[in-house]
Amino acid sequence: MPTPLVPPPPSTLRIFGALLRRDIHVTKRELPYFLVRTTLQPLLFIVVFGYLLPRMGFVGHGYGAALLPGIIAVSLTLSSVQSVALPMVQDFGYTHEIEDRLLAPVPMRMIAFEKIVMGVFQGLIAAAVVLPMSRLIMGPIAALGGAHIASVLLITILGAAAFSNLGLLMGTGINPQQIGLMFSVVLAPMIFFGCAYYPWQGLQAVPVMKYAVLVNPLVYVAEGMRGALTPALPHMSLLAVCGALIALIALFWTLGIRSFERRALT
Repeated sequence: MPTPLVPPPPSTLRIFGALLRRDIHVTKRELPYFLVRTTLQPLLFIVVFGYLLPRMGFVGHGYGAALLPGIIAVSLTLSSVQSVALPMVQDFGYTHEIEDRLLAPVPMRMIAFEKIVMGVFQGLIAAAVVLPMSRLIMGPIAALGGAHIASVLLITILGAAAFSNLGLLMGTGINPQQIGLMFSVVLAPMIFFGCAYYPWQGLQAVPVMKYAVLVNPLVYVAEGMRGALTPALPHMSLLAVCGALIALIALFWTLGIRSFERRALT
């Protein structure tokens, strides 16, 4: 009697693609809620600080050129962190959905990496929505240039990757009952002291603050966006920004994957 043929197990790449397609399907289904959650606050800041205050004469019209890159960095931060951290908190806490994913015949790190890829993808979506909408609200910005699209894309991907890895660390390190602390204790100070609403060079007036904020990853994304979108204005060196973001990606991934594996094994 011939031995029945056993189909070969699916490859790691195929399983990774299946997990990614599932998350993309969920993102498409919840896209309106995702956009409201991640772009509403940055757009409200654009309306107040980029449209109303300049027309009232409380800030100069040139302030918009410094504000726009920071607003894009904020939307990128919120979308990337939340898209990884919130599902992790739910999966490990209430729904235990992570147990189904851990049964997939792929290395445990591949499951965490797929979440990072989704975080980068959602960060790109948020940035692609906020940039044109902000430009429409604020009107013409003389210093805004479109000649460095490659630099904009590079900073966006590196920034989204850094904050997605930070989301992995936060989502696996915070208990569901304490998720509110993530917004009030971590994200809020990060946004206000992340040079999103003012250029880093402007902190020369407060030298201690100028160097203290360098521990904030948002500083590098905001300054990188300024260097790519408004290169004529003062900004950090793009080489230094890219180096810092790559170092932060490595640091957050190392800490995040340890936290993920510890939670998964317990």
